[in-house]
Amino acid sequence: MSKYRNQLPQLNGKLFLTDGGMETTLIFHDGIDLPCFAAFDLLREKAGTEKLRNYYDLYASMAKKSDLGFVLESPTWRANFDWAKKLGYSEEALAVANQEGIEMMSEIRNAHETDQSPMVISGSIGPRGDGYIPGDVMTPDEAERYHSTQINTFAASQADMVSALTITNTPEAIGVTRAAQKAGIPVVISFTLETDGRLPTGETLRDAIVKTDAETENGPAYYMINCAHPSHFDTTLATDEDWVKRIRGIRANASSCSHAELNEAEELDDGDPRALGQEIGAITRRHNHINVVGGCCGTDHRHIEQISLECSAIA
Repeated sequence: MSKYRNQLPQLNGKLFLTDGGMETTLIFHDGIDLPCFAAFDLLREKAGTEKLRNYYDLYASMAKKSDLGFVLESPTWRANFDWAKKLGYSEEALAVANQEGIEMMSEIRNAHETDQSPMVISGSIGPRGDGYIPGDVMTPDEAERYHSTQINTFAASQADMVSALTITNTPEAIGVTRAAQKAGIPVVISFTLETDGRLPTGETLRDAIVKTDAETENGPAYYMINCAHPSHFDTTLATDEDWVKRIRGIRANASSCSHAELNEAEELDDGDPRALGQEIGAITRRHNHINVVGGCCGTDHRHIEQISLECSAIA
């Protein structure tokens, strides 16, 4: 049974943290070979499972220590058909991996959650294609069919919600939302942005949110931005239009480099943790509806600690 599916606590305005950049932490800090950026593949082996557990324990402990909420985002961002096929997974094995990801989140919640630090389990969904390049954009109907299997697996689990992270285009966002609506589980849509504040397709963030809401009857519980540096979208949010208030979360990159530059980088650009915390804090100061904060590529516990300090001071 899910715990918060019918009433997500982050919608009440309490500050919630997320983890940092899981994949870049595993690759660059822990020296783990992670084909296709697929963290869920570590669930195959005991050592990999323990590495993931230790990763989550660090962030959950941080939230608990500060009496903040926490979103336990499962390690399943790459656990869809196309990516799993490249790793040799059958459909049955992929379903098991998605289930095991949620089971781990449940175990971590049981170990860390307190009344002051609610912990929401989210089934993480990634784009069908690359997180930086739109590639062949599906229609909403195609996206709904494609993502429904993973979403239905999460809906049958203890997951409280699903989060579609690093979404590059509006049709896929619409399809994911419709699949979640049919499965009866809340969904969060998180768009990734380029250095100009637009989606990789060239769409404006405003148009992406307005169109997704219009095509799904305001289906997403809220929207997020991830895999972009605050300098990429700060001016994009500089408006008091209603669509901005639909954004509740930011998972920022440590680096201000473009996606293309990050793709070519052989060394990790982990930026300045304190500066990133200040930049996120400044955004939440201007937009007090943004209360789910954390990191993406290049970030680790240092960045989340600084983000936590800055945003807690505002809250």
